[in-house]
Amino acid sequence: MKILDNLRDGYKILKNNSISSYKIDSEILMSQTLEISREELILNLEKKVNLKEKEKYYNFINRRKKNEPIAYIISNKSFWRDKFLIDKNVLIPRPDSEHLVEQTLKLIKRDQTKKILDIGVGSGCLTISILKERPYCKCDAIDVSKKALKLAKMNANLHQLTDRIKFYKSDVDNFCNDKYDLIISNPPYIKKHKIKYLGVINFEPKIALDGGLDGLEVIRKVISKSKYLLKLNGKLILEIGSDQRYSVTNFLKEKNFFINNIIKDYGKNIRCIVSTKIN
Repeated sequence: MKILDNLRDGYKILKNNSISSYKIDSEILMSQTLEISREELILNLEKKVNLKEKEKYYNFINRRKKNEPIAYIISNKSFWRDKFLIDKNVLIPRPDSEHLVEQTLKLIKRDQTKKILDIGVGSGCLTISILKERPYCKCDAIDVSKKALKLAKMNANLHQLTDRIKFYKSDVDNFCNDKYDLIISNPPYIKKHKIKYLGVINFEPKIALDGGLDGLEVIRKVISKSKYLLKLNGKLILEIGSDQRYSVTNFLKEKNFFINNIIKDYGKNIRCIVSTKIN
């Protein structure tokens, strides 16, 4: 069968299973199968697919029709200006998290030397994206998941940054390694009872989503610990839930942080808070 014929079958299978992005998903999965770009795929629709490639493609399609995220199927995800290795041990990077990278870069001039801490490093996409654009900065990165750290180290190696990132298996409560100029964190902030409604719980690690009963359990820990880990006038760049603005800003003020900026995501929802340790 030709590429086009297989694509049409993929479209039909995914559409019949209520996958709204059935067309682009089918094309991404075929591109991954053939190890070519989507542009090349579109230019070669009349080429034939061999049996091994066909089996691989339909295996991908069958996984996707069960709502498994594309990133887990193809084992990578684009974020900021690069691609990152992704597996089921880490949260899939979202475009909205790019605001943390953007805000951090605004705070650091290209020729500056800064020490950064990433709390809950996951795949490493935040830290790596920042360090690739700020060549004189270094970062410590912590996570409670050994498997997540393994993947983050693979991404650091892929992007040739192993000499500028140190990884530690630790929760935020027990980490006390240095004083930092900036701390970035995309902590779990979903309320426990809402996780089951997300549609991703069967695939993404619950530990990366579960923010406790009120969604603020880990956020409070990050803020409280950042008070001691940051240098005076150090910056905390924090991702939050869209309904957590006032709870988080009030807690930051209690811990002697000044609120510099509150950032909306691409959907115009509150997503990121930049604050400064002032005492």
